[in-house]
Amino acid sequence: LQFMKRHFASKADIEILEITDVPMFNETDDQTDTPVIQKFNKAISEADGVIIGTPEYDHSIPAVLMSALAWLSYGIYPLLSKPVMITGASYGTLGSSRAQLQLRQILNSPEIKATVLPDEFLLSHSLQAFDQNGDLVDLDVIKKLDAIFDDFRIFVKVTEKLRNAQELLRKDAEDFDWENL
Repeated sequence: LQFMKRHFASKADIEILEITDVPMFNETDDQTDTPVIQKFNKAISEADGVIIGTPEYDHSIPAVLMSALAWLSYGIYPLLSKPVMITGASYGTLGSSRAQLQLRQILNSPEIKATVLPDEFLLSHSLQAFDQNGDLVDLDVIKKLDAIFDDFRIFVKVTEKLRNAQELLRKDAEDFDWENL
């Protein structure tokens, strides 16, 4: 994400939000009004689009990312219909593909309902992928990232026009109750 912020500075203003201080999700202890969750809520609500970068741990997204997404779907809905690009990196050859698949499913849940770009950026062998300045070294990888990011910029513009059902989706998210299915 830091490389993307520098690399795409002339195309987009990318703000990186760290999720290190996000409290563990606990439905009986509502944390949606805490400064850290409200910072995410405000930044996502005001953004044209969201890029989520995830590593892969044991074929999954990190627990702190899951907690962040849970808080952002617990009475607040900043990701509703928000265009999202998924990126990820792993030390292995699969480049966080399983975590990204899981993340895609989570982002499609009834309380989140983000609009996710069909393509994703997978970075494998991440320990060797960057130079000492934090820049990607493989030109083919950079070309792929450039193409996906350009598609994401178009996707954001197209998604802005898909607003007919947004209020109905918000009502569905607000009314959704796992207890009464």
